[in-house]
Amino acid sequence: MACRPELLAPAGDWDALKAAVASGADAVYFGVELFNARLRAENFSVQDLPEVMDWLHARGVKGFFTLNVLVFTDELEQVSELLVKCWSAEVDALIVQDLGLCLLAQELVPDLALHASTQMSVTSSAGVAQAAAAGCERVVMARELTLNDLERVQQQLKQRQLDVPLEVFVHGALCVAYSGQCLTSESLGQRSANRGECAQACRLPYQLIVDGEERDLGDQRYLLSPQDLAAWSVIPELARIGISSLKIEGRLKSATYVAAVTDVYRRALDGVLDDPESTRYQLELGFSRGLGTGWLEGIDHSELVHGRWSKKRGPSFGCLVKVHPLGWIEVEAEIEPQRGQGIVLEVAAGEGGAFQIPREVGGRIMESERSGPACWRLKLGPGRVDSMGLRPGAPVWLTSDPHWHSIWTRRAGRETPPQEAPLSLVVRGRIGEPLVLELGSAHGLEAQPIAVVSKRLLEPAKDHGLDRERLEAQLGRLGGTGWRLETLHLDLSGSLFLPIGDLNRLRRALLQAMADAGLTPANRLMSQRPCRAIPSRAERQQLVRSCFKRLPAETSDQPQVARLTVLVRSLDQLKGLIELGDDTPIEGVIADLEQPRELKEAVAIARGCWSDGIWLTGPKVTRPNEGWTLDPLLRAKPDGFLVRNADQLERLCEAAPCRGDFSLNVANPLSLLWFLEHWGLQRVTASCDLNLQQLLDLAENSPSDRLEVVLHQHMPLFHMEHCLFCALLSDGHDHTDCGRPCESHTVLLKDRSGVEHPLRADLGCRNTLFNGTAQTGIEAFPAMRSRGLRHFRLDLLDEDAEDAKRRVRLYGEALGGRMPSAEVWRREQIEHRLGVTRGSLRADRAQGTPSISR
Repeated sequence: MACRPELLAPAGDWDALKAAVASGADAVYFGVELFNARLRAENFSVQDLPEVMDWLHARGVKGFFTLNVLVFTDELEQVSELLVKCWSAEVDALIVQDLGLCLLAQELVPDLALHASTQMSVTSSAGVAQAAAAGCERVVMARELTLNDLERVQQQLKQRQLDVPLEVFVHGALCVAYSGQCLTSESLGQRSANRGECAQACRLPYQLIVDGEERDLGDQRYLLSPQDLAAWSVIPELARIGISSLKIEGRLKSATYVAAVTDVYRRALDGVLDDPESTRYQLELGFSRGLGTGWLEGIDHSELVHGRWSKKRGPSFGCLVKVHPLGWIEVEAEIEPQRGQGIVLEVAAGEGGAFQIPREVGGRIMESERSGPACWRLKLGPGRVDSMGLRPGAPVWLTSDPHWHSIWTRRAGRETPPQEAPLSLVVRGRIGEPLVLELGSAHGLEAQPIAVVSKRLLEPAKDHGLDRERLEAQLGRLGGTGWRLETLHLDLSGSLFLPIGDLNRLRRALLQAMADAGLTPANRLMSQRPCRAIPSRAERQQLVRSCFKRLPAETSDQPQVARLTVLVRSLDQLKGLIELGDDTPIEGVIADLEQPRELKEAVAIARGCWSDGIWLTGPKVTRPNEGWTLDPLLRAKPDGFLVRNADQLERLCEAAPCRGDFSLNVANPLSLLWFLEHWGLQRVTASCDLNLQQLLDLAENSPSDRLEVVLHQHMPLFHMEHCLFCALLSDGHDHTDCGRPCESHTVLLKDRSGVEHPLRADLGCRNTLFNGTAQTGIEAFPAMRSRGLRHFRLDLLDEDAEDAKRRVRLYGEALGGRMPSAEVWRREQIEHRLGVTRGSLRADRAQGTPSISR
């Protein structure tokens, strides 16, 4: 292979961490009880950090700390304390999502490496460049990229003369939505995936509705639940491309899972992997919803999501032949069943549609008898197993195997002894003087000036003197100390004598002096950072305040009227708003149109209609070969752009005024500062992950004229590379052979509560599933205005021209103070088909706001 990537394994607790190291991980990543994207994992405590890092470093393994969530304004002081603790504990790198956190870390702990999380949604070299500009030394790429995409990114980075190592996920669960761009849990239950609180709505069943009719998909119910990623077969290609780190997902998984999976990828990297069948068996018994290479080998929508189940199945075991009386079943299987193994079968769903979940029948194999070629009669238990409804041909999966579990429990629990750190010593001596034993260096680093001297003076040797062989033999007796003698430099004059007992005492005295100075094998196995004083709490607070002072001042001290921007998704909506004429509260309009040919027309018909003009926006995601998608935006020459990703920031900011959308995930004043200072944006739409109180906190500590709030929208739930139009309405694999059913069909996904969520495809064939119930923050409007917020946005979805005009007039009445907010809420509840929800902007959740003085 062209290079040897690092193997990075997950560690949700001590057992998993030790299992990862025992199985050959080069590095592990882990979090503590706060600020990480896997809050449901057991995790470590902040107090564990020094012990964890000492343990890892003593074994030559790196430890990466996950801070891969958005940080809210009132948490900046707390997270600054955590940054300092990570630095003090010698954490090797922080995995981060929030660009404001990057800014804070660079100011507070500049020696601590930063890795851009996959939550940053980095899909191109522009995204890598932005992360690097924010101080990230490594970037975890989006899981949706193919091998060709990754190779193209590497080529583009070379053209930029930007040397940033890339990290790629190679195994584990796949999210159907782009990480960092999934608002499902927030929209449906105020549980933010960008805060580690994902409710996994993608693993639930949905009903497909096409052109108003429910579509029978047979046994496909889990339309948004991808198979798991298992990319051991493409590791040579990833190495050839130059990927620096291969990452295994699984901080919620057991130590046995971590051991079994890490072992496979360690052997794959070492070129000693067993045959594919045994490898797949090992991985599937660990955890599997079905295994594939995800997007790495190219996009195949029907292969990525089979839709038949969403939880662990294990290896395919065979199929049911017959159900016998007294709890016996007969199965056809390729391998001989063993007592104690667990199997599961599915009872075919009857009438009841997509939400009737197939009943599972399963248990442990209590008895097994051969009944014919490749056939066995099995007794399941313990206790009675209800086989009612089982039909011949039902698939059988092996869910557990005591032999497998025993092997990997034992291997997960193996002790990994500490490595011996290399030691360089210097011996100096002259007749009539003490012998000096001095520390030279450890692991190639300049060591502290530590030396000890003998109590006895050196004498002339009568026979065997202090030659190299004798000194190496005695001074090299370091077993059990964690050190090993690597080099010995001699500065001796003549043939000298000192008793062996004195040499031993010198060796012990030097080791004690080193320990007293804090020089241990663990902190010499890994590179040390420069010694700096730990910032006090007052110093940390001052640093945060100094960052806040870099934010631009308000443009005016006088209260400003509330202004409304409307985002339209069709020319009909745009034309309807133009018809309002002067009878409108609109400041400007943003056109978010699927067809590039409509962009010029939109600008032409809307130019000069509003004081702020007509703005355009593009897709949320730009892949490495999709720079062309920005060309139609530029050719249309609007008054400005709403930018959504790093590629748009790079190209569009040079062409016209730009503002940032909520996809940039601005959740605190420091992330706002990044986009205002680095890109020169006019203003930024606040993250949809903020509840009302967090939004008010952000406004309290930011120039409020640089913030915009979406007051009404059908919140985008999933933003996906996966195309349901292709997977379910065509026989194709991707955009090249799907026939583009997205252009001729209207598709909704109905969830278990009966809400129908609209599905849209963009120019790059990515799908966005919008919440069928709109969220409005109109009841919180007075609280927002009291904090100085004055830029508000109304996002339309599928309204016709008349509905668009009605909604704009309604919100205009509230913004102009002519109608109480509560009355707008009441009318929306009546006139909107599914009503509206307050969602995260519930006014009763806002309390007093802590202020951090700027």
